[in-house]
Amino acid sequence: MKTGTFSDLENLQKEQQKPVIIHLYTDWCSVCKMESFQLNKNKELVNMINEDFYFINFEAEKTKEKINFQGQEFDYLPNGNSGIHELALALSKNKNQPVYPLWIILDKNQNLVYFHEGQFKPEKMKEKLLEISAL
Repeated sequence: MKTGTFSDLENLQKEQQKPVIIHLYTDWCSVCKMESFQLNKNKELVNMINEDFYFINFEAEKTKEKINFQGQEFDYLPNGNSGIHELALALSKNKNQPVYPLWIILDKNQNLVYFHEGQFKPEKMKEKLLEISAL
């Protein structure tokens, strides 16, 4: 699956506007690993995402660079041996500790159209993405 970064996103949207899928995950999240495996196995879904969406895989606790997103600047917040990115907190409903995996889908104008905490099964994702593609 083609993945990009938040810094790529601005330039890509200038070339061609598409809806955006943001996937927040962590290294230690077993559901995230299982979900990625299932998703990558589903060729039809991978092709749909690659053709019709921009996809950002965002490791919420290891991404340390400053990120500009929707006109705001977000930093990594260290906390002892670990930490979390401010953007992960900004995107999640629980501002203290996000639920992983977290899926956020924005329409081509960068408006939030779907928010999903926890496992997102490929069949349900395909259904939702077809709905969003039709917008």
